[in-house]
Amino acid sequence: MEVKRIKWAIIFLLSVFIIGIGGYMVIEGWNFFDSLYMVVITLATVGFGETHPLTFNGRIFTIVLIVVWAGIGFYALSSIIQPIIEGEIRKVLGRKKLEKEIKNLKDHYIVCGFGRMGSYISRELRNASVPYIVIEKDENLREKLERENYLYLYGNASEDEVLIEAGVKKARGLVAVVASDADNVYITLTARQLNPNLFILARSTNESSERKLQQAGANKVISPYQMGAVRMVQAILRPAVVDFIEIAFHGKSMELQCEEFLVKPHSGLVGSSLQEAEIRKNLGVIIVAIKETSGKMVFNPSRDVRINAGDTLITLGEKKDLVRLEKILQT
Repeated sequence: MEVKRIKWAIIFLLSVFIIGIGGYMVIEGWNFFDSLYMVVITLATVGFGETHPLTFNGRIFTIVLIVVWAGIGFYALSSIIQPIIEGEIRKVLGRKKLEKEIKNLKDHYIVCGFGRMGSYISRELRNASVPYIVIEKDENLREKLERENYLYLYGNASEDEVLIEAGVKKARGLVAVVASDADNVYITLTARQLNPNLFILARSTNESSERKLQQAGANKVISPYQMGAVRMVQAILRPAVVDFIEIAFHGKSMELQCEEFLVKPHSGLVGSSLQEAEIRKNLGVIIVAIKETSGKMVFNPSRDVRINAGDTLITLGEKKDLVRLEKILQT
């Protein structure tokens, strides 16, 4: 509707100019430039004198031209200018709202880069209702971020000021997936200096970059090419296993999910064995593994294994049952 209104306003303005120029050329016999000049100074109301002395018919035509312009011309101009001004106001207000949301972020994830990987990661975090913010310096991608309503910050993720504005000191984790491995190293190094306890996941394209990223402070480095190749091989050799993993980790319509839960010190399950906790019996949730505070991963733990504060439970079950387990672990 707004575009249609602007279109008709432009057509009307052009029509007034064309009719005005044509009128002076026919009535007064002036050339095109003199007629154009007369139309401009008349409609602009600058108070300049007539280009040439006007005849009686020419003055009548000028009066009609001014009345038409005063009555409808200003409305047409406002139809063009108003959306522009309103658009700028919306941008300012939208940015203020965005800045407030960024300021209130806590225990969130910072996604550095909104390319193919970054956009997919951001979408998954948003779908999972996990707090996040994207940092991107490409102007073209910035337009996409605004259009798709992502929470984002425009800037270079390797700069201290940008990461601090993104709340790196309050963040839960950071994902460095910009196009260049060198940039990912700089981002990782900067983020690690600003927050020594931050979990950092970085992307690399070769082994040398992987080592550098680990030295810079990345907790985990992933090569998408290597991971993709391994997954394709597994799909050939163990298709049923791959199908199961797809259901557990990426299933959209099925309830079965794989989830991890950190056991906090105040949890009522601290000190209990798996048998005493009766998680599987009462909730139907399978404890696939337990990651201890030392980093040791205990797969398929026995019933006698005790749950300790700081352990991470790797679980498998239906979504509703996992939600119940999370509530139990929090009380």
